[in-house]
Parts: sequence; C-alpha cells; structure tokens
Amino acid sequence: YQTQLKHSPSRPGMPSGARMPHQGAPMGPPGPPYGGSPAVRPGLTNQAMEASRKRPAPSQQQQQAVQNRNRNAKRRKMADKILPQRIRELVPESQAYMDLLAFERKLDQTIMRKRVDIQEALKRPMKQKRKLRLYISNTFNPAKPDAEDSEGSIACWELRVEGKLLDDPGKMKRKFSSFFKSLVIELDKDLYGPDNHLVEWHRTPTTQETDGFQVKRPGDVNVRCTLLLMLDYQPPQFKLDPRLARLLGIHTQTRSSIIQALWQYVKTNKMQDSHDKEYINCDKYFQQIFDCPRLKFSEIPQRLTNLLLPPDPIVINHIISVDANDQKKTACYDIDVEVEDPLKAQMSSFLLSTANQQEIASLDNKIHETIESINQLKIQRDFMLSFSRDPKGYIQDWLKSQSRDLKLMTDVVGNPEEERTAEFYHQPWSQEAVSRYFYCKIQQRRQELEQALALRNT
Repeated sequence: YQTQLKHSPSRPGMPSGARMPHQGAPMGPPGPPYGGSPAVRPGLTNQAMEASRKRPAPSQQQQQAVQNRNRNAKRRKMADKILPQRIRELVPESQAYMDLLAFERKLDQTIMRKRVDIQEALKRPMKQKRKLRLYISNTFNPAKPDAEDSEGSIACWELRVEGKLLDDPGKMKRKFSSFFKSLVIELDKDLYGPDNHLVEWHRTPTTQETDGFQVKRPGDVNVRCTLLLMLDYQPPQFKLDPRLARLLGIHTQTRSSIIQALWQYVKTNKMQDSHDKEYINCDKYFQQIFDCPRLKFSEIPQRLTNLLLPPDPIVINHIISVDANDQKKTACYDIDVEVEDPLKAQMSSFLLSTANQQEIASLDNKIHETIESINQLKIQRDFMLSFSRDPKGYIQDWLKSQSRDLKLMTDVVGNPEEERTAEFYHQPWSQEAVSRYFYCKIQQRRQELEQALALRNT
C-alpha cells in the first residue's frame, strides 16, 4: 500500500466445363506433309510458323493457372460483387441488392476515412486537465518507559503523503506515485543534522508504483518540513528562459509547443526573409535572446537547448505536529495534472480490433460464391434458351466451337477438315510451298556435301 522513503533514489445444373461427346470422325493432328518437312501455310513465314508452335508445357500451364487463381482470390474487389446488367434485367428484384452494395461502398469509405482520422489523432498527445488532491497527515507515538522493545521506549512521529484524482471515472485507479518524477522531503536541519535531514524518492525504470509515501523519525517536538514534488510530464515539459518567457507569454510547455509559438511570433512580426524564406531576420528581442542578427529556422531547436530549463517543483511547507489535538488534522492541496484522455484507449482498441473482420470476410466469400453461382446459372440458362429456339443450328454452332477448343487443347496446326479434300492442295499457295520445300532440300544437301569435302581435304 505504501512505500517507506529511503535516503537513496454442388451447383444445380450443368457445370460450365461440361462438353457434349463428338459424334464425327476422330480429329487428330495430321501427319507431317511433304515427307516430314514443316507445313507451309499461305501468308505465313517459317519464323511465324515456328512461333505459332511454341506453347508452354502442360505442367507450366497448370502452375500458371494455379498462381492466377490464387492471385485473383486475393484481389477480389468490389467489382466482383456487381451483378451483370443482363441479370438485373432478368431479375428486377436484384436492384435492391445493388442498392445495398452502393450503401456498403459509402459505409466502407466513411469507416476508412474515420480510421485515418483516428490514426492521425493518436499521433498527437491527448491529455485532460484533472485535479489531484494531496493529503498530508502525521501521527505521534509518545515514549513508553515500560516498553520491552527499544522502539516503544523512544518517542517518534510518522508523516504520510497520499493522494487521489478527483472525480476519476476510470475503472483502473492510477497510483499516486505515477504522477511524480521525484519527491524530496526536507526536514529541519537543526534537529536532524546536515546528513539526515533529506528524504528522497526518484523514479527509476524498475520503480513499482504505490498509493502513498511515509516517513518515520524519532522526535517529540514539532518539526518544520518542506515537500518538493516534481511532476512527471509526458511528453516532457520545460521552463523557458525569463526573456523568452516574457516574449512568448509561456512559462512551462513542451518543446513542440514552444517551437510552434516561436514560429507564430515570427509570422506575426513578419520576420521571415522575403528573398530567402529559410532565414529569419531577428528583431531586437530575438537578437538579445539568440545573440545573432539573422538565423535559419532549422537552427532554432538547437539554440533552444540552452534556453530550456527543468520545470519548477511544487513546494509545500508543512509542520509535523506532535500535539494530540492536531494529529486528527489533515492538510489537503489540489494540484493540476494532465492524464491520458480515456477516449484514446477506446480509439486504440478500435484500430486494433479484429473481432468483426473474420465475420465480414466470411460474408464476403459467401457473396462472391453466390455471384459466381448466379453467373454460371445465367450461362446455363442462355444455353438452354438458345437450344430451345433453334436446336439444330445451335448444336451445329456448338460443335464448331467444341472443334476449335479441341484444336487448341491438342495443339493442332491448320484445319484438318479442309486438309482432307483434294481442292485444298490445288490452291495458288501450293506451288510456292513445293518450291520452298525443294529449295530447302537442295540447301540441306549442299551443306552436307560441303562438310563431306571439307573433312576429306583435311
């Protein structure tokens, strides 16, 4: 409770990938024409044909597909929740969903803007002025001649220093010692000598907070004492040099507030250089304080170091009375202190709260799955509707589409259906293809002969 002071410091319907079985002749890649040489297409060069054959391996395609799916799953945006216009035309009731989506977008923007405002507010000190009531009391124990122990045979007094915040709404009561950086009790030097008249307490990194302090000393006469209490300012505050204090009208304040007041004084008196905005032309008061006619504003924090002093302690003079009638009296003093705004803790907990994030993410996933299901059902509906209107034509078109897909899947070059007929090879490009074929063969044979002759000559 108190500290003794010491002298040291399955989706319904057909899936989108379903294919109808092909009833015609099997469609496979044709054998290499012209005896194994590359097929020549009209209008295509050899380089273009080679590039058209270069496709990624199936394993690479699968890996790319997996990576794309993962990337898309992470980058689901608001656009993924929007219903296509054709679906909205089919289902007029879906407009209510779109209205909710627009409201959600506005709500998200508002929440994000408020989160940014809270983050900026938390960067600044949020303090409240409160009253700390200080209670100073003492008790006196007279000497007992018949006492067995040595303590009871000597008269002594005990001084108590306690305090609490007035009208503290917080559930967690703040300890009394947490408001102070140091506490010094100076007793009468004539009674206790030059080596035993000071009682000190100083805050350290390992200090345990307490609700009060007590000092016990032998004596049977009234003792004059002085209490020096140094408040623990957070952020630190400084006392200004008297000349600077008179100029700015500030006695004790934080470093940032002092620099801001200096800048306000510079702007009010138009001391900023008109040509070089980085410099300040000092008036007579600035020249007396900073001892220079001209200085950079960036130099002010460094020059302020010698002009900032530790804040004054709170000084309380008290008489420790040994009179029995005075022992019931308690001296009370009210001290202005700054405490953390309770709203700051609520703001921090709001930013760190993740209680609803999992629920929101789960609902978003359900919305995405529902939208995907609706899109798939729309595709199936279009399939069935087109089939019901023109079964024969739709099946033919669908088979053509399947044939194109099969060509892409089997890496087929050209059009096997056209290549089955003789007319395909009577087109004008066939003469050029034959010429190129023989030219390539002649060049190939010439290189082989040259290599054979070169080896024979060596």
